[in-house]
Amino acid sequence: MTEALPEPQQRLPEAAIGLWRLVLGLWAIGLLIASVALAPAADDLGVPVWLAPAVVLVLGVAAVVLVPRLRWRRWRYDIRDDEIDLRAGLWTIRRTLVPIRRVQHVDTETSLLQTFFDLATVTFHTAAGATEIPALKRAEAERVRSRVAELARTRDDV
Repeated sequence: MTEALPEPQQRLPEAAIGLWRLVLGLWAIGLLIASVALAPAADDLGVPVWLAPAVVLVLGVAAVVLVPRLRWRRWRYDIRDDEIDLRAGLWTIRRTLVPIRRVQHVDTETSLLQTFFDLATVTFHTAAGATEIPALKRAEAERVRSRVAELARTRDDV
């Protein structure tokens, strides 16, 4: 009988919540503008002109307030000697184990919006694709990238 792996313990910084709120807010504003622009078409269909913008506004505010904190609470990661252990998900919790020996290279990336929050994303590339840890503090992202790169090199050397 195999022993169950412990749950990953490392959290993303709380600044991730601010970043995700900003991104969702920008999407919500875009959708609100689109719903207002399409309001005359709704009127032609007999739907009240205010209905679509009101629904978009209520859902947008709810998403901006609730989703980022829930996403942050669910996100965990650990870098172990043999694997990268990730747990994430909003509605469905997904647990991903990436064997260190399969990592081909590691990237860090900082988008324009991440820069405002001093955040970066670390991406691990394997033959099966890419897996990422989003919204780490930049210094922590560099440490994670260096550690995984070092572990991957060590595994290749044996």
